[in-house]
Amino acid sequence: MNLSKHLIDFLRMQPAGFSAQLSRGIEKEALRIKPNGQLADSPHPKNLGSALTHSYITTDYSESLLEFITPVEQNTKKSIEQLLDLHKFSYQQHPNELLWPMSMPCFVGKEDDIQLAYYGESNIGKMKTLYREGLKHRYGSYMQVISGVHFNFSFPISFWQAWAKDKGQDCCKDMISCGYLSVLRNVKRHLWVLAYLFGASPALCSSFLKDKKSNFPFEKIGKGTLYLPYATSLRMSDLGYTNKAQSSLGIRYNQLDEYIAGIKKAIKMPSADFAHIPYGKNGDYKQLNNNVLQIENEYYSPVRPKRVTLSGEKPSEALERDGIQYIEIRALDIDPFSPAGVSEDQVKFLDLFLTWCALVESPELHASDEFLNTANMQQTLLYGRKPNVKLKRDDQDISLTDWALDIFAELKIIAEIFDQDSTNKAYQLALEKQLAKINNSDLTPSAKIINQLLEQNIDNGALGMQLAKQYQAEANTRGFYQFDPEYLNQETQKSFDKQVSIEASDKLDFTDFLQAYFAD
Repeated sequence: MNLSKHLIDFLRMQPAGFSAQLSRGIEKEALRIKPNGQLADSPHPKNLGSALTHSYITTDYSESLLEFITPVEQNTKKSIEQLLDLHKFSYQQHPNELLWPMSMPCFVGKEDDIQLAYYGESNIGKMKTLYREGLKHRYGSYMQVISGVHFNFSFPISFWQAWAKDKGQDCCKDMISCGYLSVLRNVKRHLWVLAYLFGASPALCSSFLKDKKSNFPFEKIGKGTLYLPYATSLRMSDLGYTNKAQSSLGIRYNQLDEYIAGIKKAIKMPSADFAHIPYGKNGDYKQLNNNVLQIENEYYSPVRPKRVTLSGEKPSEALERDGIQYIEIRALDIDPFSPAGVSEDQVKFLDLFLTWCALVESPELHASDEFLNTANMQQTLLYGRKPNVKLKRDDQDISLTDWALDIFAELKIIAEIFDQDSTNKAYQLALEKQLAKINNSDLTPSAKIINQLLEQNIDNGALGMQLAKQYQAEANTRGFYQFDPEYLNQETQKSFDKQVSIEASDKLDFTDFLQAYFAD
């Protein structure tokens, strides 16, 4: 048992209502689509505000890929309702479009049909668009219209104060950073748990592959849906939002200075693979630079240490300045069976899982460990629901189910502690829902998708359209939960005012701006 009596007692000694002090922010992406199910080719709607400066609504890679951002909250229900409000606001502003409720995209035509996100004429806005153009030339545009959920999480300072006291240390930024890195290492070891429980992309439209060759043993249904019978998340597989070349960078989460040094090395390391793409000669820019990473955000890790940046500050500079403030989990598919793309039960499970990752032993990860973690993840992504599928734990074969049950036995203890001052036992109920998936893989979202496709003999696109229309109709018949619509309209106007101010404040031409940005 990893969760010792000492650690259980430590958790019980946390202040009453400890779980209510956990902080979360959610970033949820969604493609805008036409009523015929194809990708919207219209620019980012003006009545959704400036994608550069809006607090809650922006775009990711393309003009059609919306990103909804909730503020940091301690109330799970409130965060989900904020997401639902942002969806409703988007529906209201653009009633002739739907929001695609799945991670893998709908029907996509030519890559050039995917319009790069535009952020205005400021230097920072041009840089954001050029970065995306670089992604297009490096990896292709299809990869950039995959959607997901990013979950940002932090413990209250009281937790780290108790943590420091328990270890006989002073509570300081370095100790907190060490604690969060310990959490991240354990998340990486057990990322397969999230892939199995929440993976929701076992199928894709064949238009996504086009003429690409794939060694995956796809089966076909309908006119053009490809699927793997036991897959959980193609989005997180080699077909999805990954970059195998980055695995050789050796960026580790053992010490913060080691992580920062690895990131800085990658953004200064020339890449032979990208050298052919223009990056400034005779004013011709098709990427920001020809290095392994154009900027730090191009590092596609499923988990990241984070700190809120100051104006003009790079993510690594923020971490150097004051250490890790929160962690970001990037390995979550959109839940197509939730109108918000993520549910309260899922968030409560993540609370339990991340707390467990903080409490149990977390040795340093080295190359051999990373290889094993990746192998377990890939096995789960492609075959996670296969009966008696095996993973490797401490170099020994173990069934995914047996390993998961071991973990859930310890999560149950944490859930009981979280619920000790509660009457509704919300954490225990949320955990039971996930445990049911371990005992019956047909309850996972990936299985539910495959089963519905087979039972109805329909394409993935038809199922996505059914759900998209359902969620739009539901949103149109209810009111707003958390955000006043007038407030969101005001935020829209404020975002344009901010963009104008930023554009007016530029003092350098774009070439000089880039040189200054990438200067040592």
